Amino acid sequence: MTGAPRPWRATILTLYPEMFPGPLGLSLSGDALARGAWSIEPRNIRDHGIGRHRSVDDTPSGGGAGMVLRCDVLAAAIDAALDPDDARPRLLMSPRGRPLTQARVRALAEGEGVIVVCGRFEGVDERVIEGRGLEEVSIGDYILSGGEIAALTLLDACVRLLPGTMGKAASGEEESFEGGLLEYPHYTRPRDWEGRGIPQVLAGGNHGAIAAWRRERALEITRARRPDLLSET
Repeated sequence: MTGAPRPWRATILTLYPEMFPGPLGLSLSGDALARGAWSIEPRNIRDHGIGRHRSVDDTPSGGGAGMVLRCDVLAAAIDAALDPDDARPRLLMSPRGRPLTQARVRALAEGEGVIVVCGRFEGVDERVIEGRGLEEVSIGDYILSGGEIAALTLLDACVRLLPGTMGKAASGEEESFEGGLLEYPHYTRPRDWEGRGIPQVLAGGNHGAIAAWRRERALEITRARRPDLLSET
């Protein structure tokens, strides 16, 4: 006899655990959290800090501005968060990481969960990235004050794909990036608004024509806004 499936687990290593679950405690992700479909465990890196002041950072070797998160402190925090058989991916939110894609999100959502490290200061000592096998992940070509908001973004993208989170599984099947294209335009009532009407094809009931129109609009938008996606398909 087998037990109930284990919920998707997110362990967050951060200097600001009070930022979690934050917005993930609301709406679809919050409902899924309350149902036990997933769990989140924020852990304070500073619990493993050095000395009476729980220091977690130091000046960069070779000089330079800012401070760097210490490898011994972060490694201790990671080790304390791991179960003996923990095979979840270890992610470090970092602007120099590989861009997060919908394909990567879907793969993460299909696994057991994630361990996410939220960097701060000028960065993280390179040795802990290598020594603990951290995968650097970026959510865009810009800089944030820390990895917490990036981690919330990654978790939201994953949790919404967990079984039962969205009302209908098909809700996620035609979204941007799922088929290599940006999503087609959407319309709803009223039929006419400020002189703008809904395209006639959407009201005709011809599902084949509607599908063709939607794909053509998706191609049109992708060509104009993200031609790089077309070169990848």
